[in-house]
Amino acid sequence: MKCLGIESTAHTLGIGISTPERVIANEKSVYKPKEEGKGIIPREAAEHHRKTKEKVMERALKKANMEKEEIDLIAVANGPGLPPCLLEGVEFAKKLSKELNVKIVPVNHCIGHIEIGKKDTGAKDPLVQYVSGGNTQILSRSEGKYRVYGETLDIGIGNAFDKFARSLNLKMPGGPKIMKLAEKGKKYEKLPYTVKGMDLSFSGLVTEASKNKEEMSKEDLAYSFQETILSMLVEVTERAMAHTKKKELLLTGGVALNTRLREMNEKMAEEHDASFHVPKNEHCGDNGAMIAYTGIKFKEKAGKKIDINPKWRTNQYELKIKKQ
Repeated sequence: MKCLGIESTAHTLGIGISTPERVIANEKSVYKPKEEGKGIIPREAAEHHRKTKEKVMERALKKANMEKEEIDLIAVANGPGLPPCLLEGVEFAKKLSKELNVKIVPVNHCIGHIEIGKKDTGAKDPLVQYVSGGNTQILSRSEGKYRVYGETLDIGIGNAFDKFARSLNLKMPGGPKIMKLAEKGKKYEKLPYTVKGMDLSFSGLVTEASKNKEEMSKEDLAYSFQETILSMLVEVTERAMAHTKKKELLLTGGVALNTRLREMNEKMAEEHDASFHVPKNEHCGDNGAMIAYTGIKFKEKAGKKIDINPKWRTNQYELKIKKQ
């Protein structure tokens, strides 16, 4: 079976192709705002996806050394995400479904990140630290769903990095640039540390750090910001590990590329006699391969009717297959 996966939840238009055994193509095109210093403008991003989807699919088919007619199944991330962007992906999936006479599997974007992480690393039943632009959640599978043990109460950690980067006039994406600046920082300044039970709040930290940009070097400010926000995240994750007693920790999502976060998580997991896992770099950020692979895993969910679900939570995705 060959499944074509479509990812269009935010800034990335990704097309991946997977068999049950391996990913055979993973192509993408990333939207960048026309105006420097701006975040994602949903209608612009959707227009980018509309213009690039056919070319990206052609690259994926070429990479997989196959014709479009060889596709057996289509999977599409229909939520959560930005409505105009989601709509482009879903409409493209419907068009291909009709043209090729194959069914569509709806895939929760967040579950896609988890499943590709498990495939890449061999993790069986991990505690999941899912960190991306719009999402920050600590998750664990229980009774047919992923349960949320802690999450952001306002913005996702990737969004927090990007907002702070824009305050320093750094070009997007901001997270990697903050990470590089932080490596040169030497002095830590106390910033708002907001953990509420098992949940996190990042907006106050972003606001306060942005106010200090004239008083500190960019390097020290980036160092202080990164250490604070990652420490909050790892604290909550560690409590979830102690509670669940899981012996595997999986870090996934775009912010999983942050080397300092990997370092902190690895040390924490070791202290709990747990193994630490991260997917391949190309599978950390948004990508079509994760949707294609997850579509195969949940192929029994396939049907003809599909709609966008912008606020589809991770813990609403039924992992137990219900045949239609």
